[in-house]
Amino acid sequence: MSRVGIIDYDAGNLTSVETALMHLKADFIVSSDPLELKKTDKLIFPGVGEAGAAMKSLRKYGLSDFLREYKKSKKNILGICLGAQIVLTGSDEADTRCLDIVPGRALHFSCSEGCKIPHMGWNSISLEEYGKKSPLYEGIPDGTSFYFVHSYYPEPEGAAKRLTMTEYGISFCSSFQFENLFAVQFHPEKSGKWGLRLLENFIRSIGPDCVKAGS
Repeated sequence: MSRVGIIDYDAGNLTSVETALMHLKADFIVSSDPLELKKTDKLIFPGVGEAGAAMKSLRKYGLSDFLREYKKSKKNILGICLGAQIVLTGSDEADTRCLDIVPGRALHFSCSEGCKIPHMGWNSISLEEYGKKSPLYEGIPDGTSFYFVHSYYPEPEGAAKRLTMTEYGISFCSSFQFENLFAVQFHPEKSGKWGLRLLENFIRSIGPDCVKAGS
């Protein structure tokens, strides 16, 4: 079984993620130490809060360079919520320069779209072409609802592949894949059985050679 590292950088919803992984009987550690996290087979990069503060914490712990190197190692990464945004080049939130692992930007929902900000609660995902063949969504029906809490959404570019879209005033990218990096805007750890299925897929079904959607 893969050993999973959960990154602790003072911006993650760690308790819910830990609870979900314990339910799945996963082998995991929670750490802010790059040397410990380097020993893992896969990473979960959760996050809630503000992009600029998160980047500051990542730099403080030496995790920004570590994440870039981990991505180059071909080991799999799963970014959740804020973790799905700050892997991008930048964010509209205080015009923050982010990790620049994935080309693209986190954009702010516009009030002109007539929806309350933040987008909070259950909403459905629509599987795109790449999502339908992605091992991350194996066994998860198209139209499944997941739990969201966010004011910004990812807009990946270039070689990054959109796996799902979600409607909230606009149609926005709710998950994507860039090679061995997967990212979901919603919170699978708070999304009941289908969220657990997605986490289980990431932990048990995705290997270094299982990146079809992002290749």
